[in-house]
Amino acid sequence: MTTPRTGGPRRGALALLASTQLLLIMDTAIVNVALPSVGADLGSGSAGLSWVANAYLITFGGLLLLGGRVADLLGHRRVFLAGLALLAAASAAGGLAPGAAALVAARAAQGVGAALAAAAAFALLLLLFPDGPARHKALGVFAAMGGLGGVLGTVLGGALTDLLGWRSTFWLNVLLAAALAALALRLLDHRAGRLRTGGFDLSGALAATAGLGLVAYALVGAAESGWTSARTLGAGGAGLALLLAFAAVETRAAAPLVPPAVLGRPALRLANVLAALAQTTLFPMFFLVSLYLQSVLGYAPLGGGLGLLPLSLVVVAVAPQTGRILFRIGLPRTMTLGFALLCAGTLWLALALTADGTFATTVLAPSLLIGAALPLVMVTTNVAATAEAAPEETGLASGLVNTSQQFGSVLGLAVLVAVATSRTEGADAARAAAETAGFRAALLTGAAFAALATLLSVRLHLPEPAPSPWDAEDAALSERR
Repeated sequence: MTTPRTGGPRRGALALLASTQLLLIMDTAIVNVALPSVGADLGSGSAGLSWVANAYLITFGGLLLLGGRVADLLGHRRVFLAGLALLAAASAAGGLAPGAAALVAARAAQGVGAALAAAAAFALLLLLFPDGPARHKALGVFAAMGGLGGVLGTVLGGALTDLLGWRSTFWLNVLLAAALAALALRLLDHRAGRLRTGGFDLSGALAATAGLGLVAYALVGAAESGWTSARTLGAGGAGLALLLAFAAVETRAAAPLVPPAVLGRPALRLANVLAALAQTTLFPMFFLVSLYLQSVLGYAPLGGGLGLLPLSLVVVAVAPQTGRILFRIGLPRTMTLGFALLCAGTLWLALALTADGTFATTVLAPSLLIGAALPLVMVTTNVAATAEAAPEETGLASGLVNTSQQFGSVLGLAVLVAVATSRTEGADAARAAAETAGFRAALLTGAAFAALATLLSVRLHLPEPAPSPWDAEDAALSERR
C-alpha cells in the first residue's frame, strides 16, 4: 500500500479510521443501555439478555488476532470494507430479530465484523503514519475517539431507546457502517494489496481463534456462574489447552500466524501486557461509575451516561497533546506518568464514593484525572506494542494489541463485577451503602491493577528507531505550533 504524503488525504483517512474506532467502541455500550427494553419486548430473562452483550464480546475478542493476519494476507482495505459490510448486515439482522436467539446470533456476527474492521483499521493507521511524531498524533486521535465512543454509546443508547425503541440502536449501526464504507472507497488507497506472501497457517488460525473464543466465553461467563463453576473451568481449560496447542503448532508451521520471532521481542510482550492492564482498569470503571450514578444516586440511564461526559471532554482535550508530551519527555516517562495518574484517579474515585453523595462531590474531580490519564496510557501502550512492526506485520501487531486490550476489558469486567457483587451480597447495611461498598472494593481492585502497570512500565525499553525525514518534519511542525 502506498502512503499519501500530503496532509489532506492522510487527514481524511485518519478521520475515517478514527470514526470507525468510535463506532466500534460505541457499539459495545449502546446496546447495553437498551437491554431492559429488549427483555420487555422479546420476553427474555436476564440470562438471555446477558448473552446479547456477551456474544459480541466473545467473537470480537476471539477473532481480532486472526483478523489482523488475514488483513496482512488479503489486503487491509479489502478486509476493512468486508468488516464494515458484515457489521452493517448483522446490525440489520439485529434490528429485525424476532426473538432473543436471533438477536444473540446477530450480535455474534456483529462481533466478527467488528474484529475484521478494527484490526484492519489499526493496521491501516500504522501504514499511513510511520513510527514517530505523526503516528503519535494519529494514535492520540484514536484514543480521543475511543474515550468519546464509550460515553456516546451510553448517551445515544438511552436517548434512542426512549424516543424510538431499542431496535433503532441497531439501525443506527447500519447507517454509520454504510457511510464509513462509502467514505473508505474514496479515501483509502485502492492499491492496498497483499503485504504478506506465502501460505496461511490454517491449523494455527483455528486453534488460536477457538482458544481465544473459549477463554473469552469463560471470562464473560464467570460473572454469572462464578469462577469455580463447571462451565467457567471447562471453557477456560479447553481454551488454554488450545492456545498451548497453537504455540506448539507455530514453532513448526511454514507460514505461522504469529511468528515466534515476533513474540520473542521483550518490548512487544511487555507492551501488550500493559495494554491489557490498562483496559482491566479503564473498561470496568465506565460500567461501575454509570451503575453507581443510577443505582445509588438515582440518576436515569441517560443521566448516568452524561455523568461520564466531563471525563470524555478531558480525553478529547488531552489526546491531541499526547504526541507533544511524548516528544518532550519520551515514551517511557509518558507511559509511567499515565499509569500513575490512572492509579491515583481510580483510587481517589474509590475513596470518594458515598451512599449519600452527589455527582459533584464523588465522581466529577477524580473522573477528570482519569480522563487525563486515559490518552497517555492508550497512546503509549499502542506506540510501544507496534513500534517494532515491519510493514508486512502491521495487521499482526494490530491484532495482538487489540486482542490484549479486548481481553483486558473482559477480564477486568469479570473480576471487578465479581468483587463488587461479593461485597454487596455480604453486607448487612442498607442497600445503597452496601452497593457503594461493593463499587468501592471493585475500584480499589482496579487501582491495584493500575499500580502494577505503573511498576511494570518502568521496565519497558524500546530499541531506538532510525529517524526519517518525514518524522523530522512532523517534529519541527509540532515545535513551531
